[in-house]
Amino acid sequence: MNDAAADVFADSGRAARYARCVKMSKKAEWQIERDLLRGRTFDFSRKFLPDGLSFIDRLGSLSVDEARLLSQIQGRTYAYIFGLVERFISAKMLERGRAQVLGDQLALEALVRFSNEEIKHQELFRRMEEMIGKHMPAGYRQVVDPNDVARVVLAASTWSVLALTCHIELFVQAHYDESIAPREELCPVFKDVFKYHWKDECQHVMLDELEWTAEHATLSPSERDQAVNDLIALVAAIDGILQAQSKADASYFIRNVGRTFTAEEATQTEATLLAAYRWQYIISGVQHPHFGRLLTSMTTPAQMSRIQAALAPILGG
Repeated sequence: MNDAAADVFADSGRAARYARCVKMSKKAEWQIERDLLRGRTFDFSRKFLPDGLSFIDRLGSLSVDEARLLSQIQGRTYAYIFGLVERFISAKMLERGRAQVLGDQLALEALVRFSNEEIKHQELFRRMEEMIGKHMPAGYRQVVDPNDVARVVLAASTWSVLALTCHIELFVQAHYDESIAPREELCPVFKDVFKYHWKDECQHVMLDELEWTAEHATLSPSERDQAVNDLIALVAAIDGILQAQSKADASYFIRNVGRTFTAEEATQTEATLLAAYRWQYIISGVQHPHFGRLLTSMTTPAQMSRIQAALAPILGG
């Protein structure tokens, strides 16, 4: 196959994948109230987040009621962080769509649908926060504003933002498939929130890969090298948010648990929350096999070494 024929084949393959994204999006289309909530509320007699994501089973000193409360706090934060990251994801995909306004109309439709679905997710997570907040003690704190985070992230290179987005939407699928869906003891509404979220992310990750590899092809070696630096900086920024939120959540939990915690118990609680949040939002994505293959294919060995060195404190912690 000559170069021209190879390009045509590649273009047709990409077109087919955009078409598949559109088809899947239409098939999976859902509405928050009509399909998901249906007038239901959260069941506070049950856990929200499973132990496989919350790491609560590492805290052997907790009573059943205490473990349930901590699961609900973590579930609240899980939704908050998703709403936060989807603010910059939807903005970036709208930007990618604008580039196709007078170009590939199939790609445009796929990207517009993607953006609309992410905006719907943000509305869902705002609704979720309002519903949960009415039934939990006052004093819960979200440590950063989503718009402030989005401004920082969107100032980085597009390659790094698309890499981070792909990483996030891969772990969304893994979390639901491996940890949330199998657990019958969880609040049914909480499970359904992430079931419907998962439905959209299954086709979003295909678009992430299409856009990330397309952007990669436009960059020079020096631009790719800077993009790797940007990705490292973005992961460090996410980790800073997780450190602050784990500290805030541990403090909120201890204030509302109804008994006095020793200094050792308080330290262990905060460390467990940080380990859980790092697993949820960094490690489970970084260690996803498909993300590893994509990242390796678009970086040099030296660049991968830099990424691994930057991740070492997080993976080890």
